[in-house]
Amino acid sequence: MRIRQETALTFDDVLLVPRRSRIRSRHGVSTRTKFTRRIELAIPVVSSNMDTVTESAMAIAMARIGGIGVIHRFMSTERQAQEVERVKRAEGFVVEDPQRVAHRATVQEARTLLAEHNIGGLVVCGDGDRVLGLVTTRDLLFEPDPNRPVTEVMTPHEKLVTAEPGASMETARNTLRSHRVEKLPVLDRGGQLHGLITAQDIAKVEQWPDATKDERGRLRVAAAVGVRSSDVERAAACVRAGADALVVDIAHGHSDLAIDMVRQLKQQFPDVELVAGNVATAEGVQDLVAAGADSVKVGVGAGSICVTRIVTGFGVPQLTSVAESAEAGQELGVPVIADGGIRTSGDITKAIAAGASTVMLGSLLAGTDEAPGAGVVRKGRRYKIVRGMASLTANIDRQEVESGGELTDIEYERVVPEGVEAIVPARGPVKDVVYQLVGGLRSGLSYAGAGTIEELWASAEFIRITNAGKQESGAHDVEVS
Repeated sequence: MRIRQETALTFDDVLLVPRRSRIRSRHGVSTRTKFTRRIELAIPVVSSNMDTVTESAMAIAMARIGGIGVIHRFMSTERQAQEVERVKRAEGFVVEDPQRVAHRATVQEARTLLAEHNIGGLVVCGDGDRVLGLVTTRDLLFEPDPNRPVTEVMTPHEKLVTAEPGASMETARNTLRSHRVEKLPVLDRGGQLHGLITAQDIAKVEQWPDATKDERGRLRVAAAVGVRSSDVERAAACVRAGADALVVDIAHGHSDLAIDMVRQLKQQFPDVELVAGNVATAEGVQDLVAAGADSVKVGVGAGSICVTRIVTGFGVPQLTSVAESAEAGQELGVPVIADGGIRTSGDITKAIAAGASTVMLGSLLAGTDEAPGAGVVRKGRRYKIVRGMASLTANIDRQEVESGGELTDIEYERVVPEGVEAIVPARGPVKDVVYQLVGGLRSGLSYAGAGTIEELWASAEFIRITNAGKQESGAHDVEVS
């Protein structure tokens, strides 16, 4: 038996010591950081790969405001790939593979395709993928005959306003404005389709200047996988759909199962960024990085809906875990993600100051409009359901997805949950929630006299506080209205 002599700390055990600051406004600091070795973010916020937090809607919203989302794996491989694809197709200066509809299709079939893909236009193609025209929501809006051929309501090829491959955004914007159209098929001189430019996508580029995008102007997204042999095909499907990063995510990431999967995925997909976790020690970071991880998730038992420490007796208080793990990560040139225990913007500042490059948020985002959790009303107030991915129902749902059938009574009884289900208040759009959280981080940087996250790492000084100090930190001796 061995007992460490030092006391491990979490966020409420410490405060950051204010320093002389040259920062004149919190808007004068930079929150740019790295999610992995090669993926940069404008804000250090990642939405958790929980089935009540991140699917395509959340991932799109997160990428637009400068963060990134991780699509959870508690669904079929096909559906997860579709969720990834929705993110990659959500916007981009040029939609390189626009949705097509056959010239034999009816108005109703075109409407179905538009609704299914949540888009506003379809390229009508004939035999040999020859472009015949373009049909939009406006063309179909008041058409009374659902069986009418789509070719009779489309804008035919000879009347299309088009762009040439390589056209600049400024050229496309001017063409759209001068011709008063919303969509420009990108055609070469031989009539071959190279993509589609839409007014809406150009507007999104200007609306979200800090969006997290790939080299082709598409929103970035990560996808979670497990460590079963079937997860290799899951990873392959997500990569084909366009995933920018794979996240090998299990409760105990410092295990041979996780290490072997990281090594296998890095060999099979060398050009895809690889995140692995969760770990709680420097040794865990070192072993996962040696296997090929480009970023490591840190946190065992710190989440608000996780009871791993109660069930198993294992874990490390989150601030100490992050500090030790981040030191190892920085020595190896790999960012770490603080996953769990974040309740306030102050906790984000402390996690970053301790060395994390980003924080992963679950419950804080679960109540937002973009989260897929079910909504409920209690005593006249709106809430959304959130559950740990090691909770009883999540365990059962995951095993049923993996087995393709329902669990038997014996299998059901053998589930040992390490998480709980709960409700969180409905919080509105995720951009509003994240704006407040990142605003607190910006203020924190100014208190440290740090203009960047790297400067915060260098200047941060923590001081331990007592329970009285913790009480003093919040509102006290008044009635809060």
